[in-house]
Amino acid sequence: MVDREKHPTPMLDELESGPWPSFVSGIKELRDNHEGDRVNGVANDLLGQLEHSYETRKGYWKGGTVSVYGYGGGIIPRFSEVGQQFPDSKEFHTLRVQPPAGNHYSTDILRQLADSWEKWGSGLVTFHGQTGNIMFIGATTENTQHFFDEINDYGFDLGGAGPCVRTAQSCVGASRCEQSCANEHKIHRTLVNNFTDDVHRPALPYKFKFKISGCPNDCMNAIERADMAVIGTWRDDIRVDQDEWKSYVEAKGRQHTVDNIITRCPTSSLSLKDDDSLEIDNRNCVRCMHCINVVPKALSPGVDTGVTVLMGGKRTLKIGDLMGTVVVPFMKVESEEDYERLVEIAENTIDYWAENGLEHERCGEMIERIGLINFLEGIGVDVDPNMVAEPRESSYVRMDGWDEEAIRWFERKGEQKRVEPSAVA
Repeated sequence: MVDREKHPTPMLDELESGPWPSFVSGIKELRDNHEGDRVNGVANDLLGQLEHSYETRKGYWKGGTVSVYGYGGGIIPRFSEVGQQFPDSKEFHTLRVQPPAGNHYSTDILRQLADSWEKWGSGLVTFHGQTGNIMFIGATTENTQHFFDEINDYGFDLGGAGPCVRTAQSCVGASRCEQSCANEHKIHRTLVNNFTDDVHRPALPYKFKFKISGCPNDCMNAIERADMAVIGTWRDDIRVDQDEWKSYVEAKGRQHTVDNIITRCPTSSLSLKDDDSLEIDNRNCVRCMHCINVVPKALSPGVDTGVTVLMGGKRTLKIGDLMGTVVVPFMKVESEEDYERLVEIAENTIDYWAENGLEHERCGEMIERIGLINFLEGIGVDVDPNMVAEPRESSYVRMDGWDEEAIRWFERKGEQKRVEPSAVA
């Protein structure tokens, strides 16, 4: 700190006293130990304003309009209402930058990004925001353009902010995970590249997110968070290495195997045979991945792989949290025609939502409002009995065993009638 004394921060200091790492410590590190005076000053005034907010119990950031040439989004403006007291942080804009698919970085590119940000920004970075962006936090209006130009020269682009298609996310993928059932990174890039204009120029009712997970483990939480979730899956049988399975049973014991794998199958599709081999009722498997996750050496996804597409997942807004509903139960994604079909589904969905969605209404909320049948008709997808809102829920009732179940139901009703009078008395 050359030009200005450090702001006292007694209340912020309390946030460093607990057992967990504190963001306050990170900002103090920039204030006290960074080589650049500009970054020192920004961190100092940022801490000063935050302490002032804690004292007065009031926030002093307001929005505005900040963008780079040719873009309408990607930057979250933050102007300080107490900029005269804290001049070095009076403009503190956040730039959202799209990460590589699967978040695969080299150490060289991370250093390059960090150097660019310390040159033009505050030095504060978040990997990654809820949408998936790299969040570069704290730049002046003038420096947003300089920073964007520099990182754009070596291949990075701004992500989405506002009512637009947002930055997509994909899991680490087949390069690091043996459960992958799809080329999640190619799906990610294909969708993002097709909707680049919709990312940069907000023109939709609200935000629309793509998230791609390579297997039903759904490490991206796409079903809960994405307006369009693409989940890798398979439609043939789970592959079983019986020798590895028996080795696991021998090492852990039959009781452990039954308690931790067999009985935890949500559809009771697993059976442990007398010779310790495993039998799977694949027709009733709902791809929960539990057995595969516990014994990955013995069990693997099938070889007839593809993806399931779900629509409408989101967090709380108008009508509360929604999970995605299956719109395409299964499709192969191998040929260029398959990728084009995936893009076509996305285009039809966004176009229909843009035309029929209310202002500030997510796609899932529109589906709830107009009904799934109208939505499917609008995007040109045929109704399929495998379109489910959650596992084991479908539009039809299995009739096998119906007579036996009906008898049990009537027996239960009869028992209730015999009990009710005495209960009332």
